[in-house]
Amino acid sequence: MPILKPNRRDIVLNGGAALALGTGLSLPASAQSLAPTPTMRGGSNNYRPGAPITARIGGGGFFTTGTVRSATDGAPLSGRRIQIWAHTTEGHERDARSHGSALTNADGVFRIEMPQIVPAFGQPHGHLAYDADFNEPGFETVFLRPIMARASDTELHVEFVLQQA
Repeated sequence: MPILKPNRRDIVLNGGAALALGTGLSLPASAQSLAPTPTMRGGSNNYRPGAPITARIGGGGFFTTGTVRSATDGAPLSGRRIQIWAHTTEGHERDARSHGSALTNADGVFRIEMPQIVPAFGQPHGHLAYDADFNEPGFETVFLRPIMARASDTELHVEFVLQQA
């Protein structure tokens, strides 16, 4: 009988539980490393260190959400500060009132509500930062500038996979 080895798809589909491989054996699913999220060009434009932690910026109506995980083992990182800023219906991305930060929960999830993002330089986009200077030591800073598919989108979801410093 051939030896079967689980692949990433098997582990994800089985929720990381022990895998029955059809050989009568069960093997524990082991954590796998993930590719770290690289900093994006233009991600740090108009960054203002230390934006206040808040659940909402301005009038709200647009949601930026995401997760923060370790590249080493994919584990969620709780209590991590993610800063968000954008050009919105209420202000430009360089305005202090257009910046805010959110903390991740026990599952590594963050969420912040803000005014609708509108196109700047022809593209609707947000800016997000995991700034190592404002978090527990151990991971590298990452700046992102994700572009939305449409200016009418009312949410932006971002995944951070952090590399150890």
